[in-house]
Amino acid sequence: MRCFPILLAFMVSESVLASAPPVATSLNVGDQAPVFQAIDDSGQDWKSTDHVGKKIVVVYFYPADLTGGCTKQACGFRDHYAELTAAGVEVLGVSGDSVENHQLFKKEHQLNFPLLADHDGKVAKAFGVPLREGATIKKPVGGVEKELTRGVTASRWTFVIDMDGKIIHKNTAVEAASDSQKVLKLVQSLKSS
Repeated sequence: MRCFPILLAFMVSESVLASAPPVATSLNVGDQAPVFQAIDDSGQDWKSTDHVGKKIVVVYFYPADLTGGCTKQACGFRDHYAELTAAGVEVLGVSGDSVENHQLFKKEHQLNFPLLADHDGKVAKAFGVPLREGATIKKPVGGVEKELTRGVTASRWTFVIDMDGKIIHKNTAVEAASDSQKVLKLVQSLKSS
């Protein structure tokens, strides 16, 4: 009779573990970057295997389209895009927003790099980026108020992946307005060494 409560507790803990979401991996500088894919702002499948190893890839996670800090960060990458691409860099923004939200964001701010729709947070989890619940916000876009829904809200983290597929930079305390400048300096220092 005494085994029954222990067996029941074991069965309950097994079912809780089976339904628990996967734990995010903690990645550090020097680690191999995860292989990932998601739908980009044009509705196409974006696969890291098609890009990593061909260029240095900047993957920056941000909380939400069309919000203050996220707009500053995206516009910084937009404004430094020519210098970054000249240095062999591909920039990629990732958030829990939908493809439609990304399209509005890109159009409103003339963004010139892909945005991935990580609605369920799979890409963020692969990089170990902390997530919170998603939200619905209303924002004016082109003079019309739009309702934007995102599945998850990622923390603002930036990673740089080198030509060998290794993480050479990880920033978990990103200053939105200066993120692109920091990444550009890092990449230029790599080219000069």
